[in-house]
Amino acid sequence: MKPANNHGLKRVFRATGFSMKGLKSAWQHEAAFRQETILALCMVPIALLVPVTTVERLLMILTVFIVLIVELLNSAVEAVVDRVGDEIHPLSGRAKDIASAAVFISLFLCGITWVTVLWPLFTGA
Repeated sequence: MKPANNHGLKRVFRATGFSMKGLKSAWQHEAAFRQETILALCMVPIALLVPVTTVERLLMILTVFIVLIVELLNSAVEAVVDRVGDEIHPLSGRAKDIASAAVFISLFLCGITWVTVLWPLFTGA
């Protein structure tokens, strides 16, 4: 049930609180999110330190955050599917597999971006 007075700054503060609760929950219950967050905490400073253009740096950092965003969405899909029922159902499996594929593609995008940007630094190309 929605609160009656949910507009303006009050809505923004409530939404921020719900977002922080979601991040905390993902950290506590999702090993993949913890691993990717720790990796992000290592990768973002590296992106800030390597001698690349501003656009390349931005692409490197954005792809790291895309991985985190997609992992959060994957975790949400898994939680909803698990909430619906414990029985094995093809649609439940499909939903989880598709969400997992989205994470895989985001990781692939991040990897390709980082390799493409950093390759010339290590090969002199």
